[in-house]
Amino acid sequence: MKNKRAKNSDTPQIDHGSFSSIDEKVLLNQKNIEHKPKVLLLYGSLRERSFSRLMTEEAARVLSLLGAETKTFNPSGLPLPDDSDETHHKVQELRMLVNWSEAMVWCSPERHGTITGIMKAQIDWIPLSIGSVRPTQGKTLAVMQVNGGSQSFNAVNQLRILGRWMRCVTIPNQSSVPKAFQQFDENDRMKRSPFYNRMVDVMEELVKFTILTRGCSDYLVNRYSERVETAEELTVRVNQSD
Repeated sequence: MKNKRAKNSDTPQIDHGSFSSIDEKVLLNQKNIEHKPKVLLLYGSLRERSFSRLMTEEAARVLSLLGAETKTFNPSGLPLPDDSDETHHKVQELRMLVNWSEAMVWCSPERHGTITGIMKAQIDWIPLSIGSVRPTQGKTLAVMQVNGGSQSFNAVNQLRILGRWMRCVTIPNQSSVPKAFQQFDENDRMKRSPFYNRMVDVMEELVKFTILTRGCSDYLVNRYSERVETAEELTVRVNQSD
């Protein structure tokens, strides 16, 4: 069946069978969601004293205080992408947690000017699509990084690119902690500092954005170009070989 196209219009390119005006009722009159915001935290180092892990642990404590339910994925044992298949138990665990979550926190050390391979492997195992469904689409995302030296923003910038690629709603705020080894005490707890306060800011903002968007996240990322495509065409396109 041919798509209906506008006649005598200033936008003859528009497929009016797929185009629609903004539905403010969907955006502003969300259904009442009573369960706690569900947040998955990922970190990017397997060192015994991993500062990205310690940072996510602090973030999880703050998120719990803000009323969220948190789960943290341990990447130890996760195979390299393409070195196993999706039936591997760690891959299944990661994907299950992503599907469970409404929001995510990604925290990576900066290594050689970018995120670690451990961090990237986790993101690479999260599929862009399962059939025509995108597991990360519409989820809110906060990004953080820890540095061994002076403050940098290379890792969080890269995480933002990946978040956009995964169609997450990445919040404006972010955290970058320089000389992370100086920011944690002998009990592996983060010290009071402006860097700790900034992390709290980020978690607070993440929960706010999650509550604001989770009732309409599917609508927020519902796209005209994909409504024009059939689900079958979309599946073929996103699953085509490199």
